[in-house]
Amino acid sequence: MKLEDIIDGKYEIVNGLVNVIGNVDLSNKNLKNIPFTFGIVAGNFDCSFNELTTLKGIPKIIRGYFNCSNNKLKTLEGCPKEVKGSFYCSNNKLTSLKGSPENVGRSFSCHHNKLTTLEGSTKGIGGYFRGYFNCGYNKLTTLKGIPKEIPGSFYCSHNKLTSLKGGLEKVGGNFYCSHNKLTTLKGLPEEVGGYIDCSYNPIKKR
Repeated sequence: MKLEDIIDGKYEIVNGLVNVIGNVDLSNKNLKNIPFTFGIVAGNFDCSFNELTTLKGIPKIIRGYFNCSNNKLKTLEGCPKEVKGSFYCSNNKLTSLKGSPENVGRSFSCHHNKLTTLEGSTKGIGGYFRGYFNCGYNKLTTLKGIPKEIPGSFYCSHNKLTSLKGGLEKVGGNFYCSHNKLTTLKGLPEEVGGYIDCSYNPIKKR
């Protein structure tokens, strides 16, 4: 594999690190590891639909979006420290979000994993672009670790939640919490900008 085959733009190698002005596309390459060591990518970085079990070699800074979905990752260790676009790590085998970027510029998607906690998750997502947060189809029993504010919609459906407590204070879009084990909506954010879907829960009626 040559760098020219996966980079749409220009690149230079500095101290063994590949810095890119443009996009890097490593998706659908049957990769078990990242074949190069990247530094900064001033564009998107896509390594989805592979067989990755490690993120070693991933850029530390990505100016666009980062997509490592549909792999065999059990950990996010080695993730970028900074992602200006959206962050996608769905359809893996993650049990923890430790290693996530501190903040992402747009949305954060970790659905269809084996998460039992949101501890270690990113602390903030993009407000200007009304970023959403999707942690549906996991094994969550609590929302502890969730960012305090989500500018777009929030998805936590198809988990094992018994409570909505966790620190989420504001959702700018819709709030989806269907198909859980909720008996009450206590803990629901005080401010939800859209509609609330809490269907398929054993919520006790007064």
